[in-house]
Formats: sequence, C-alpha cells, structure tokens
Amino acid sequence: MCILYVEESTELLSLPPDASCQWNVWLPRDISAMTNSCVVIPCTFMYPSGIRPSRGIHGIWYFGQPYPQLFPPVVFKSRTDVVHESYKGRTKLLGDLHQRNCTLLINNIGTEHSGRYYFRADLGGANIYTYPDFTELKVLDQPNIDVPEEIVSDESLELTCYAPDNCPDMTPEIQWMYTDYLPDPEFSTDLVEESNTAVLSNTLTFTPRPMHNGQLLGCRVYYPNTTLAYERLISLDVKYAPRSVWVNASSEVMEGSSVTLHCEVDSNPPARIAWMFGDQELLWDTASNVSLMLDDVTPANEGIYTCVGDNGYGIMNTSLYLAVKYPPHEPVVNDSITVVEGTTLALHCSTQGSPAPTLTWLKDGQLVGTITADELSVLTIVEITPQGDGQYRCLAENEHGRASSSLNITVEYAPVLLEESKCTVVREGVQCVCMATGNPEPTIEFYLPDLNITINETDGRYNFYTHTDGHTSTGMIKLREKGERVDNGSPAVNVHCSISNAYGRESILLELQQEKKYMMAVIVGTIGGVAVIAFIIAAVRYVGHNNKKQNGNPRQDVVLENPALYYSAVKKDKQNLRKKVLKTELLGSKFNSILEETTGEDGDYQSVGTMAGLERQELNYASLEFIGARSREGASGRRDDGSNYTEIKAK
Repeated sequence: MCILYVEESTELLSLPPDASCQWNVWLPRDISAMTNSCVVIPCTFMYPSGIRPSRGIHGIWYFGQPYPQLFPPVVFKSRTDVVHESYKGRTKLLGDLHQRNCTLLINNIGTEHSGRYYFRADLGGANIYTYPDFTELKVLDQPNIDVPEEIVSDESLELTCYAPDNCPDMTPEIQWMYTDYLPDPEFSTDLVEESNTAVLSNTLTFTPRPMHNGQLLGCRVYYPNTTLAYERLISLDVKYAPRSVWVNASSEVMEGSSVTLHCEVDSNPPARIAWMFGDQELLWDTASNVSLMLDDVTPANEGIYTCVGDNGYGIMNTSLYLAVKYPPHEPVVNDSITVVEGTTLALHCSTQGSPAPTLTWLKDGQLVGTITADELSVLTIVEITPQGDGQYRCLAENEHGRASSSLNITVEYAPVLLEESKCTVVREGVQCVCMATGNPEPTIEFYLPDLNITINETDGRYNFYTHTDGHTSTGMIKLREKGERVDNGSPAVNVHCSISNAYGRESILLELQQEKKYMMAVIVGTIGGVAVIAFIIAAVRYVGHNNKKQNGNPRQDVVLENPALYYSAVKKDKQNLRKKVLKTELLGSKFNSILEETTGEDGDYQSVGTMAGLERQELNYASLEFIGARSREGASGRRDDGSNYTEIKAK
C-alpha cells in the first residue's frame, strides 16, 4: 500500500490497495466557495514506483481541460510564475509535491472561476502525466436555501440555508431574517464535512399558517471581521384547501359526437385542477377553471369523470357520469367447427352496445333458441344430428343499429343409404344405382357375391361411375348380358352396395325394379297370378313355334346363350305383348270360367289389375329357365301337337 503525507497536516491519507502505485490522483469531485472568498482544493497524487525523478517533481494545474496541446488556462505552475491572467496572484500550492501532495489554494475567486480543475505531474523526461480526474468548483454569489416543493398550512416546515466553509482563514456565519412574525421559530446550526470539503448549514423550523402565504424570509451569510456578506430572499407559498368544485351535470352523448366537461375551483392560491377518468389523469392545469374537450366519443369514453382540485394543502373533488350511446359491436362467436354426430355444443355470442342489445340465434335464416336481452347469449345444441349442419348467425340489435357474426358447423356422420338406391332393367341389361349420404362423403363399392367380385373405381372391367354432390355420393354400374350369370342359370342381379366412410360401413342388397316400358310379366303373390303365368306360357309357345319355322328344322334344339335375360329376344313382338297384358285387366272377370274349363276346378283368382297399379307395388322377380326341344319326363316335355314349352320356376 502507498502511504501519502499531506503537508501542514497530521492527517494520514491512504489510497485503495488496487491503486498499485500507478498514475493515480485523489481530489474532491465537487467543492464550492462564496465569491471574493477563497477555496482550498485538497489533492494527492501517485506515480509508478519504478520512476526516479531526475530533476525533482513539478506540477501544473489546468482549468477547463487536461490536454496541454489545446492550451488550457494555466492555474498554477511550480517551475515558473507564468499563469493565466485571471489567476495571477490568486493561486498558491499548499502541498509538497515531493510528498505527493498537490493541494491548491485560490484566493479572491469570482464566479468566472467556476469549472473543472486538472492536475499534471512532471517527473522529468518523458514522465509527464495529466490525470483525467478533476474537481468541479462552484462559486456562489448567494447562499442556497433548501425549500420544500410544497408548503402546507398547519404542517411543520423546515427551511435550511447552506454556506461553503472551504477557506481556512475565513469561517462563515448564517442568520435568518424577517422571522419576527413566525410562530415559535427554532434555529439549528450544523457543519458537514465530506472528502475534505465542508458546508455550514442553519435550519429554521416553524409551522406556517394561511396568513403566512407570500411572506418574505431571508438567509444572510457573512464572514466576521470582513465586509463580505451574502443574502437570499424567498417568498413563502403557503397553500390551503379548495373551498368548492363545480362541474357539469351527468349527461348522455351519442358515439362519434363531441362533449365539453367544465370544472371551476374556488381556492386561494389557485389550485392544481385535474380531470380524472378512473385512475387516469386526462388533463391538469393550475388555474381557477379547466375544461376537458372530448372529440369523436367512443364507448371507451363512457364512465365516471372526476374533477380534482389540489393546491397542496387539501383536496376536493366532484364527479359526473358520461353515458355514451352506440349500436351493437360486431358479436364475438365461436370459430367454425367440425363435430361428430351426437356431440353436444355450446355456442357463445357476446357483444357490447348501449343500451344493452338483444341477441338472436339464426340457423340458415331460421330462428333457433331464445332471444336474449343481454351482452352474452349461449346456444346449447344437445346431441347434434346431421340436420344441425349449417351456418349459425348471432344477430345483435338495439335502438341505434344492428350487427351480426356467423360461424359454420359441419357435422360428420356415418353413411346412410338413400331410397333411390336400386337395380333396374334397361335396354343394355341391368343398371344398379347406389346413393348414400354421409360426412365425409361415402365411398361406394359394388359387390357381386355370386362372382366373388368387388367393383370400385379401379376396376376397368365394368362400366362404373361415381359422382359426389356435397355430402351425397352416387355410384352406378351397368351389367351387360354376357358374363353376368351364375352357373345355375339365375340372372346376375344379386348386387350388393357397400357404403363407407371414417365413421362406419354398411352393405345392402339392391332390389331389382323393372321400368314400365320393359315390363313383360309381373309375378305377384296375389289372386290373378296364375292368369299372368298362363299368358306367358302361351307367348313362349308362340315364339318357339315361329323359331322352328324360321330354322326349317322343327326338331333342332334351341340353345340360348343367356336364358336369364332371354326375354329381350321377343322385343319384336313387344307391342303385341303389351296389348295382351293390358287386356288382362278386361278379362279378369272371365279367368274363372277359363280356368274351370282347363283345370276342371272352380276358379278363385282375381284380376291382376292395371299396369299403373303394379308399379306401385313391391316388385319381385323370377328366374326364367328356358328349355329347348328336348324331351323331359314328368310335368315338362313335348305336347301332342309337337310344340315346345317352357318350365317356369319362381325363385
């Protein structure tokens, strides 16, 4: 540790251990003095221990800045008496530079000497160093008085007067002036020393009254045995409470309009008037009245406005309520969602309006739920069904306008087969249509169990067509005559439709329904069916007889490629057949006598009925098994006249 001794003092000054005896200096950061008095700037310095001054140690004090090349004013120089003109005969080095003491005395200082002072050590040769630390000197022409920001009536007040005491040969004294009219004043003197600088203070304590507002008080600093004296006067600003606060009456305004709120405060002195909105201060001024202008009023401006008069002594306030009328804001609703059938939902709709709006829920334009006169409405949908799919709109209304917001609810559900699904006989063969609805839209496949074939869009062997319209999927397949029958000769109309999506799968057997223009025979389990069967037998025999004539060989067997769909071979006579079928309606009453003659039994069958009536019934189909010119034993065979006939088996 480097130990420094200060000349003319028994005080021992030590630097911190981290100084390491390098280029370091210690001096007070701030120091003050009264004009025309003197000031002593304490200073100690250090330099590297390895340096041995060759021609002694010299020092220089600069004013303003530490860089010699900028030619700052020289305050003191130990080698010569050449100093700046303003410091001639005023400065003296009190310390011993060989003891590293650079304390400086400045006499008869003026306000122009206020500023920064730097010390420069000259140890000879290149060992010259200006220390960057400095002392800030403040030269005062009057004492400082510490006055509180607010002087409140009937509260204890302390006023402190300060004077610097940094001149060894001159010690100041402080007096308070114009205190005769103060109630029970008290005085106390104190000397504060810090970093070898000293400040003398004198504190005046008393309790002011409203009558003391504007009264003058003074602080006088003087140096005994000299003519030096300094004074400072202050005027007491004693504040007391406002006596009244007046504001507008509460009012209502429309959104977008303007309004002025006025406040007057009766106080002395004038109070600080502030307009408050909640805890937020909007406007303030120190005056007898303040007006608050609100332009383009919004709902956010609605609420309680308070005018507060505060003059430091007391507070008084008055409030009013400003109501802002406006149409409903755009409601806030749930986001659009996708749910599974059976889910229970709660749809929220919230908005703001003045007066409070009514809230109405609409689905696809139709009222759902109840109308609510509030800023929040909750629509609960219990176990939603596919019919709940659609757009939901919340409508908010009051006397000033309306607004709405919408959301979409998508309901996902397992596929459902539509009644349009069926198989029908068409010109080319059999056409099967399968229609299903579901979400996601169903996938449709056809399955022919007799052939163990599943047909979908990837199967190119069949005419397969699909179409999707919204949540409805349609699949269609056409089965031609060839290659579409099983080994036992039954027609290949055993078609299953498979519908599936992520929520389920179902397979349904499609029933065969025949269109009117292709209907040749309708087998029904009612009275009169026998008449239709007899008519078909006669028609087949007639066709077989004609075929033998055309072939020229009545005994040649007839082999059909596809007996299950053979009825298409007689389409040349379909007009005649149609007429004969229609005649059954007229001959129904005669079938009993015909059957009695042919069978020898009493007839108990009824008429088949009209074609239109048959179309409205559930249709069954039969497998028609055609037999060529082969002799068979039993009920089937060749009649005595040599004509062929066909055995009909109901499947």
